[in-house]
Amino acid sequence: MSAPAENIPTFKVVLVGDGGVGKTTFVKRHISGEFEKRYLATMGVEVHPLKFFTNFGPILMNVWDTAGQEKLGGLRDGYYIQGNAAIIMFDVTSRMTYKNVPQWHRDLVRVCENIPIVLCGNKVDIKDRKVKAKSITFHRKKSLQYYELSAKSNYNFEKPFLWIARKLIGNPTLNFVESPALAPPEVKLDEAHVLQMENEINMVANIPLPDEDDVEG
Repeated sequence: MSAPAENIPTFKVVLVGDGGVGKTTFVKRHISGEFEKRYLATMGVEVHPLKFFTNFGPILMNVWDTAGQEKLGGLRDGYYIQGNAAIIMFDVTSRMTYKNVPQWHRDLVRVCENIPIVLCGNKVDIKDRKVKAKSITFHRKKSLQYYELSAKSNYNFEKPFLWIARKLIGNPTLNFVESPALAPPEVKLDEAHVLQMENEINMVANIPLPDEDDVEG
């Protein structure tokens, strides 16, 4: 028996980042989000309800995706208002999308103070990455969580949501008891490539931050 919808803890998660970084592809990997999405014409936003089953019962994250509105030069405050958590996404094959992360972060925290924020570097399935692990320092300066993703291969899909769920529920022992229903991967990640990426991230996590800012924050 699934719990009645009104009893499921429900949260608004805003998804931001430059156009073309893969935000919509990412959120559409979750079958329920693609199946039940609704479009808020007044906001120019697609809301994808993603349901996750945890050891504390189901939770629902309504993920707000800009549907390309970020190209119009900044999002209205209404997009952020009452956001419970956020994902900032950039594309590891495009330096500019990483360079713009501080601006997204500023816009976000101006409206939503002290919400859990995850920074995600997407498209790690592409070998020719331009933003190397060692140059990704913004999350450490701002105490954000960071994950690398490949939306098209489903790599690390659940990681940002699990981290957010633990923060929102306030329990670090929360786990997903079943895997999210995901669309089949469009590309396959090579295991050696994954291992190399994860090793690089682990190595740079312990290197002291540079004094000079490579990106303004």
